[in-house]
Amino acid sequence: MKLPDVISSPQSKRIKNAAKLLKRRDRKATGQFLVEGPQAVREALARKGSVVELFITEEAAEEHPSFVSTAKHGRMQCSIVTPEVLTELASTVNSQGVVAVCNALDVELTSVLDKEAQLVVVLAQVRDPGNAGTIIRLADAAGADAVVLTSSSVDVYNDKVVRSTAGSLFHIPVVTGVGLSEVTELARARGLQVLAADANDEAHDLHHPWETGLDLTARTAWVFGNEAWGMSAEDLELCDSSVAVPIYGSAESLNLGTAAGVCIYESARNQRM
Repeated sequence: MKLPDVISSPQSKRIKNAAKLLKRRDRKATGQFLVEGPQAVREALARKGSVVELFITEEAAEEHPSFVSTAKHGRMQCSIVTPEVLTELASTVNSQGVVAVCNALDVELTSVLDKEAQLVVVLAQVRDPGNAGTIIRLADAAGADAVVLTSSSVDVYNDKVVRSTAGSLFHIPVVTGVGLSEVTELARARGLQVLAADANDEAHDLHHPWETGLDLTARTAWVFGNEAWGMSAEDLELCDSSVAVPIYGSAESLNLGTAAGVCIYESARNQRM
């Protein structure tokens, strides 16, 4: 297969334009973001209409010939770049030779919070990119219907978020920029219970729901709060119940990603029983 011409200068207009997407304001202005690494790029290419442009080193193109052929057949712009040029687009030390420019993926809240939704994950004021990406990946693995990030949460197209999803960002619908009250009100109107993951004094024990009448087989929207301070009293008021993951050992607490994984999978397991 004949490869495209090589871009060897970081001053190339296409390289400079793509590099701007490392900044949030430019992602927002263009409605595009960068995806780095073979796994994430493979998932992006598999989702029709996601990839706009592909930058790949000659070595990576030889290792992943399907990337170039998929881009060619999909009429996407594809460029071979030198490793030095690729560093202008990469946010990691080792980018593994491929970066894609992709269209933003977020969808409207009403399109995912419908009468068919069984399990929805809501991130309220979650600021850490690694946590957000991990929870998106967890939601995908557990078969959730969607992930919602409130307007005060991290940018879902932040490079660390995208990388932490390991490609799951292209599998599961994502909603951004909405208020928690809007999410909880619509979820309830569509028949979902709204559960807050929070270890307050009134929280239900996740592993003994029958003692407090909590129904984990029901259609559910799980709400996870900020890493440092959890959920405010005002946000908890917007939810139907709060639920805590029990700690049987001496650990002071669980990190957000771990707690979210336990809660999401507990609902997924019960809903499938």
